[in-house]
Amino acid sequence: MGKRVGCMFSAIVLFAALALFGCSGATQKENVDIRVWTYYNGDQLAAFQDHIEEFNATVGADEGIHVEGYNLGSVDDLKDAALDSVRGKVGAEPVPNVVMAYADTAYSIDQMGMVADLTPYFTDEERDLYIDGYLEEGTLGGAGTIKIFPIAKSVELFVLNKTDFEPFAQATGVTTSDLQTFEGLVEVSRKYYEWTDSQTPEPDDGKAFCGFDSMANYCFIGAKQLGVSLVSVDDGEVVLDFDKQVARKLWDCYYVPFLQGYFDATGRYRSDDIKTGNIISLVGSSSGATYFPDQVVDENNFEHSIEMEVLAAPLFAGGEAWAVQQGAGMVVLDTSDEEVEASVRFLKWFTEPEQNVKFSVSSGYLPVTKSANSMDMVRAAAPDLSDRMDQVLSMGISTVESNTLYTPPAFERGSEFRDVLEYSMKNLASSDLQVVEELVGSGTSRSDAVAPYLTDAHFEKWYSQTLSQLEGLVR
Repeated sequence: MGKRVGCMFSAIVLFAALALFGCSGATQKENVDIRVWTYYNGDQLAAFQDHIEEFNATVGADEGIHVEGYNLGSVDDLKDAALDSVRGKVGAEPVPNVVMAYADTAYSIDQMGMVADLTPYFTDEERDLYIDGYLEEGTLGGAGTIKIFPIAKSVELFVLNKTDFEPFAQATGVTTSDLQTFEGLVEVSRKYYEWTDSQTPEPDDGKAFCGFDSMANYCFIGAKQLGVSLVSVDDGEVVLDFDKQVARKLWDCYYVPFLQGYFDATGRYRSDDIKTGNIISLVGSSSGATYFPDQVVDENNFEHSIEMEVLAAPLFAGGEAWAVQQGAGMVVLDTSDEEVEASVRFLKWFTEPEQNVKFSVSSGYLPVTKSANSMDMVRAAAPDLSDRMDQVLSMGISTVESNTLYTPPAFERGSEFRDVLEYSMKNLASSDLQVVEELVGSGTSRSDAVAPYLTDAHFEKWYSQTLSQLEGLVR
């Protein structure tokens, strides 16, 4: 009898335990796994991964969300991988939850119906926390939508090798205030070429002063400053305005000084040209500041340390205050409701001022909320902020505050349109300069060598060819 009671008691306890375990298992929330694809590398990738680990250990652990970050290579590699994945191409990776994308890539994915509109996940008060221009870029033409979510942005700055600029400035009387306009930049570059030419007995061997990282940005923003939108989208119709006078101004402030040896673009990036001493200044992205060299190693392997100075990017004289906003945003793929909601939770956390400022300090990107765009907040969050990063973020935030921000609109062949602006003038300048240098090397004076390329006819030929290419892309 005692054994029977004992067995019955054990059975009751076992049944209760199993019932409790069953109920517990039924209500236990499983982790939602989120995969994020980016093109970050170096310090930026390390900073992004640190943030993912912090999220997973805190908010993610509490709310059952686990984020994994993946580097997919370059911007183009990431674009190809994302499009292959969404299209279901054989051998492609499974569709990610979040992919870093520029407007053209986001537009292509959206046309396939795979971009989640994040509007329902944000209150009006939450939307108002973000810089207006950053959210407007992500609408993809649909007013009020959020299809590209900003997490970190950059602007263009003018970065100067201050160490090598100072002796030139002392000898010629130029100052950094002369670099506020593109016209002033061309004039300073001319003086630098002539000053360096005078340092050697050989004629016509002066050095270039400046280089541009993005010719497309130069064209888009230069045109906006001069009152023209090269391309716009009106009710789905793509409108081209490749104004000839504006194009001539862009030509005169880039192609002409390039042919005369005042500008250069030899390395993969202009920071490479700074490092080799080919140039001593550049117009480039604030996010590229982490790559600015600490020393110059010239063709003779002579090394010397350099200090940089960060200035505002030049404007065209008398032009309107427009500045490019760049840096890809995050596109959330339209997967399950749980995954979209979890993705948004991570993105909201990442762009809270505390996290966003920490990422900015590590990467050179700018915060995306209004409250976080403050150097007081940045310096409070990073009391050991380097002088370089302090200069970069200070000037970046100042640029956001003092300019109207612009991003080219997204349309079907927008990427190809940008490529034409990126390469048409730059490639022509490089190929023409090669001929000029060969002539100079054989004894022709530089003025005689460049003369055939500085004619109205040469500009007209380039303009007509470029206009035809652009027209073909917007038809």
